[in-house]
Amino acid sequence: MQKIFKFFLNLIPRPILIRLSLLTRPLIAFFLKGNKYEDPIDGRTFRKFLPYGYENVRENVLSPSTLSLERHRLFWLYLKNSTSFFSDQIKVLHFAPEQAFYKRFRKLSNIEYVTTDLNSPIADVKADICDLPFSDNEFDFIICNHVLEHIPNDRKAMKELYRVLRNNGTAILQVPYDKDRSETFEDDSITDPKERRRIFGQYDHVRVYGMDYFDKLKAIGFEVIAEDLTASLNDKEIDRYRLSKGELIPVCKKSLS
Repeated sequence: MQKIFKFFLNLIPRPILIRLSLLTRPLIAFFLKGNKYEDPIDGRTFRKFLPYGYENVRENVLSPSTLSLERHRLFWLYLKNSTSFFSDQIKVLHFAPEQAFYKRFRKLSNIEYVTTDLNSPIADVKADICDLPFSDNEFDFIICNHVLEHIPNDRKAMKELYRVLRNNGTAILQVPYDKDRSETFEDDSITDPKERRRIFGQYDHVRVYGMDYFDKLKAIGFEVIAEDLTASLNDKEIDRYRLSKGELIPVCKKSLS
């Protein structure tokens, strides 16, 4: 199973993989139905989740129904338990919209929902995150999850995110980070896809973020809270939802004084 998943993840372009996953999802969900694990996004339960990963395949992490990973389920629980995202009248910008959220957010009557990406077939606006076609202070809420590790000039991208976020707005800017690494590592000379997978964890990543990621966001101007939602859950809940214990959510606020 691991070899099959690595083959598809490494060889199939992301837009095609998105379309294929939509076709196969119902069949996979049917065969894995059970009661041991729960996807909090749709409430469906399964006897196990699917494996996922590029260089290092993680077992039991990909939801058969929503195709969510640990970070997606954590983010959903944060929105549900710690924000008024589902009730406030807000304008939302969503980068590289994930299938787990796209249709659900699109149906919400309380939000004006705008999606953007350079390559995603489901994005409304094709745009470079370093040069966004949006006005200053346009959005109340920004979702940008696992995008910045792909961007060579991440500082410029962060500045653009700050620019288009309204005063008192919120941006959730999740990235894969190494909690044991104090400083971010990047090396532009590493261009071979196999070497990038080995060093950065994925062929299209350009860096490995360390714990200084939160300071990088603060340097742009954001007020940053490293939110550990799993601290409010017990071990049984963390395992049932298949979350990564201790994973921090970068909650970024724009507060101009």
